[in-house]
Formats: sequence, structure tokens, C-alpha cells
Amino acid sequence: MDVETLARIQFAFTVAFHYIYPPLTMGLGLLLVLMEGTYLLTANRLYHRLAHFWTRIFAVVFSIGTATGIVMEFEFGTNWATYSRFVGDIFGSALAAEGIFAFMLEAGFLSLLLFGWERVGKKIHFFATCMVSLGSHFSAIWIVVANSWMQTPAGYHLELLRNGVSSILPLNYVLQPEDIGHVRAVIDSFWAMVFNPSSLERLMHVIFGTWLTGSFLVMSVSAYYLIRGRHRSFAEASMKIALFLAVFATICQSISADATARGVVRNQPIKLAAMEGVYQTTPFTPMNLFGFVDTAKQKVYSIQIPGLLSLLAFHNMKTPVTGLHELPSDFFLATRFPGKSSLELSKLRPQFWPKVNAVFQTYHIMIAVGSMVFGMAFFSFFLWWRGWLFRTDLFFIRLWLFFLVFAVLGPQICNQAGWFTAELGRQPWIVYNILKTSEALSKRVSADQVLGSLFLFFAIYALLFFAFLYLMNRKIQHGPDDPQEDPQEPSDQKHGFLHQLVLGTDSSRASS
Repeated sequence: MDVETLARIQFAFTVAFHYIYPPLTMGLGLLLVLMEGTYLLTANRLYHRLAHFWTRIFAVVFSIGTATGIVMEFEFGTNWATYSRFVGDIFGSALAAEGIFAFMLEAGFLSLLLFGWERVGKKIHFFATCMVSLGSHFSAIWIVVANSWMQTPAGYHLELLRNGVSSILPLNYVLQPEDIGHVRAVIDSFWAMVFNPSSLERLMHVIFGTWLTGSFLVMSVSAYYLIRGRHRSFAEASMKIALFLAVFATICQSISADATARGVVRNQPIKLAAMEGVYQTTPFTPMNLFGFVDTAKQKVYSIQIPGLLSLLAFHNMKTPVTGLHELPSDFFLATRFPGKSSLELSKLRPQFWPKVNAVFQTYHIMIAVGSMVFGMAFFSFFLWWRGWLFRTDLFFIRLWLFFLVFAVLGPQICNQAGWFTAELGRQPWIVYNILKTSEALSKRVSADQVLGSLFLFFAIYALLFFAFLYLMNRKIQHGPDDPQEDPQEPSDQKHGFLHQLVLGTDSSRASS
């Protein structure tokens, strides 16, 4: 394989492995705030046990996530030096903001969160928990901003430095082969860069996904305890708090998905066409449920719902989604291939398409698994509302809890498939419509070097993953601090509505 393919495989592997952990950190961080806040409001020691146990899980996730995230910064310099030089002014400001506003905030209060139990006041410890959660979300903000700028660049100009002479290039200047390595993007407006056309909608989509990821981890472990008949009060309380967040995040994610999809329509129509395998522009554009794309014949084999893609993209069924045969436009191609006829441009057009079937598959995996995640959240909430969720004497409930144990994989699959769709869908560009991925490579890195480091990364990450599974299993098997009898709950009258809302009255519903 060539250097470009190997470098892309290496970066995809390291990013995908790293991205297992930040969503868990963000989701668990918010759940810790909810658990500890409930403890402060109710003075019920059960919620202290919840927060204390899940803090230990949070520590394992945070440590592995931090270790795996460092590698990517070095890859920018080793494999993607041309890209790093091109976007250094943009990425430098975003990553500096992450270090100042996010990582320092998160790391500064982390020790107080982990080791401050019974050493500082309850309110001080709760404040530290809030700051750690806020820091993890701030970190996501700046990473998503930097990535969104690559998808929809804004607030910058191009600067050419050659033979010691610097010059500002015209707006919409098309990079030439001789410019590569001499041109860089320079910020004109920091806030225009931050609020680029896709940053807010993509950020919300990522954040709601992380809340689902953390919620389903808590629901999975709680379901395991319920099946085993261990720590029952602990498991029920954890399940209820996680279910509240999961249902809320599901509703928000549905709204966010609509906004994100319409953002892709506006800003990256080629990506949208690839996601659904649309080659011809036709009214009442159908949406595919599942299938595959024959890229040689440029045809989709799938089960379709007529007009649904048009409805989701434009909120009406008649407006057609532009097909790949018209994308990119002749004007776009003519600026890069002057003097070519329309027929010649049409033959050059596929050079600017991503791998259509790969984008199609990852997108539909995200949709299919995401729909199952949404359904599991709402159905679990329905079972709780009906007073059945904790009736482990019923075979159906035990079977459903068994499914919930493994449902922790659902949001992770959605997160990975969503990011692969976003990144594969903007190819062949590393900075959309400006710098190609093939032009962003380091000039002095060989295929053998990238392949060797890829094997080393695989070995090290495999060890880290097994260490993560071992530590998680050990802490889950150990359970909360008090493995003996659960404490007797205070009366509903003492703690009022909030206590009834969180702890519920399942036994009374079941008996009724």
C-alpha cells in the first residue's frame, strides 16, 4: 500500500480507538453531576454511593482516554506535516483554547473529584464534579470546532510564502501543485472560525451522542446487577437516573439529527448524495433503509421509501436531492481544469466523489443502530412507568435486562459510524474544497515507516484495551462501597417530590 493509504488507516485506527473514551467521559461526567446533586438535595446516602462508585469508573475511562489522545497530536507532525503547516494557525488557536479552557479545568479539579470524598465539604466536592464535567464538554467544543472548520472553512485567508516573500491570495483561489507546502490558512476572524457554518449543529449532535453513551453504560451495569440480584437499590437508582438522561438525550438527538442533515444539504451536497447513493437528480428522492451501492454501475440496490429523503432534507417531498452526476458543478470543475469541454468535465467529476458505498454503509449503520438505541431507551422508560422494569421475577423482564447489558455497544457503534460518515464523506478533501488529502502528507515519511508504527500502535492499543476491560470488570464485580444489605430508604414524605421522582414507587404500581 502507498503512504497515503497507510497514513489514513493509521490515523483512522488511532482516532477510532481514542473515540471510545471521550463520549463515556462526557456522559458519565454529567451523570455524576446528577447523582451528586440528587444526594445534596435529598441527603440520601444511596446517591452518595452512586456518585462514589461511578467516579471510580470515570477515573478508568478518563485515564485511558487521555493516554490514547496524545498519539494523534504527534501523527499530525509525523504523517501529515504539510497539512499541519497549512492549518497550523487554525488548529493552533483551537487546540490552545482546549488546553487553557478545557483540559486545565478538567485536570485541575479531577484530583478533588477522585480523592476529595470525605476530605472536603459536600458542596465543594459537588462543585469539583461540575467543573470536571464542564471541562470534558469544553474539550469536545474545541475539537469539534477544529474538525468542523475542515468541513466548512470560514474566517480565514490564504497566504503564500515563497522565496522569503509573503502574499495574500485572492478569495476562492485554487491551489496549484507548486503551491503545496508554501501556502497556509491564516485566521481573519477567530469567532468566524469558531462559529463556522457547521460547528454548532455538529457540536450538539456529538454532545447528545455522548450523553447517550454514558447513560447506556450505567444502564448496562445496572441491568447486570438486577439480573444477578446484587445491589438492588443501587441498581434501580442508577437505572432511573440514566434512563432520564437517555430519554432526554434521545429527544434532543432527534432534533439535532434533523438540523445536522439539513446542514449537510447546504454545505456538503456531495456528502449527502453519497450517504444515500443518489446519482440521478429526481423529484421525490427516496431514502434507502438498507442495501448496497454498485459503484461500477452507479446503482443502489435497497429497500426505499419514496420521497422521504426530500422530506428530511427540505421538509417537502417534491424538491429533489441533487445527484452525483451534477456534483461538483461545472463551474467548480472549470476553475480547476480550464479549457475542458463539458463532456471532459463530466469524466473528471468522479475524482471529487468519496467512496460512495463506504459512506452509504457507515451512514446506514448509524441510522439503523441509532433507531434501536432510541427504541430501547423509550421502551425501558415505558416499562419503568408501568412498574415492570424491576420485576426480575418475570422472564420477559429478565430477558429485556439481558439485552440492556449489551446495549452499551449501541451508542458506541453510532458514534464511530457517524464520525466515519463525516470524515469519509468529505473525501478527497482534508480541508473541504481547498486542500486534498493526498496533498497533505509529509514528504519524507515512507510506507515502511508508517506500516511499522501502525503495527506498534495496534499492539500497544490492544494492551490498553485489555487493561481497560480488566479494570472495568474488576470494579463492576466489586460493586459499590457497601456490598452488604442496601440501606433502608427514607420515607417519601421526608424527601418529597424529588425523592419520589428519582426513586419512584414501583412496588405500589406493580401491586396496583
